[in-house]
Amino acid sequence: MTELYEILAKAVGSENIEKDADMSKEVSFRAGGKADILVRPQNREQLIEVLSLLSKEDVNHLVMGNGSNLLIKDGGYRGVVVKISSAAFSDFEILKEEKGYVYVRVGAGMLMGVLARKLADNSLAGFEFASGIPGSLGGAVFMNAGAYDGEIKNIIVSAEVIDKDGTEIKTVDAKDMELSYRHSIFHNTGDVIISAELKFKQGNKEEIEAKMAELGKRRNEKQPVNYPSAGSFFKRPEGYFAGKLVQDAGLKGYTVGGAQVSELHSGFVINIGGATASDIVAVMKHCQKEVYDKFGVNLEPEVRILGED
Repeated sequence: MTELYEILAKAVGSENIEKDADMSKEVSFRAGGKADILVRPQNREQLIEVLSLLSKEDVNHLVMGNGSNLLIKDGGYRGVVVKISSAAFSDFEILKEEKGYVYVRVGAGMLMGVLARKLADNSLAGFEFASGIPGSLGGAVFMNAGAYDGEIKNIIVSAEVIDKDGTEIKTVDAKDMELSYRHSIFHNTGDVIISAELKFKQGNKEEIEAKMAELGKRRNEKQPVNYPSAGSFFKRPEGYFAGKLVQDAGLKGYTVGGAQVSELHSGFVINIGGATASDIVAVMKHCQKEVYDKFGVNLEPEVRILGED
């Protein structure tokens, strides 16, 4: 890994690469192990070079955004983590107005809350549902993130991506993204999202801000926002609500080490202090077992759990 580290350091600069990187500092759970190398490309050219190097050397690697839906196990990640940072990939451009819509191009690293604020400032409506979603736009597109009856698939036009080998930049239209519940084609292709074109209706700034405030109030009242978590931990099983299943299984407040099923909202697993990734995984597995035993329903995590035990 030493030789690879030196090659990557030349590509991105020594200040943008780290050995034995503590991934608990990079994910919203504030838990987990270390990655052999963490690299933060500062522009698309550096990203292309990094992906090309990793492909040529056949190095195990992971591309991440803001880490709000990711957990690295305590044994760490053997390979390279490539972070699409908000500092480097947060461009914002209003492209055109056409047929009642305003089209905007946004960098994949832009945080959802920041984007919501920019859109409100420009009186663009349709993103209010996402104003409280943690994480970056790239991760939201990757997961087809949604909340309060809104989803990314309702506003996305296309995405600009770099193929996983760093050989080509291309545009993928929304109709070709296979967007469904917490899924996109990028799970299969490995393409790295660098920007997205979105469309919105012109609206009233005060009304947009009022709706954002209302949804923010609902979120703060019903979700454990004061604790590190990855948001809703489990996918919604067809015909059910994951949080209700966990609650009905008597698991509200269930705790292993520093990880707990939130007493405020049973769909959340939270870090109440000093949780390890193993604590979180243990809570997950117990919930899965109890819900299946009682209701015959399989709970699948929304959170990507990677690395070694």
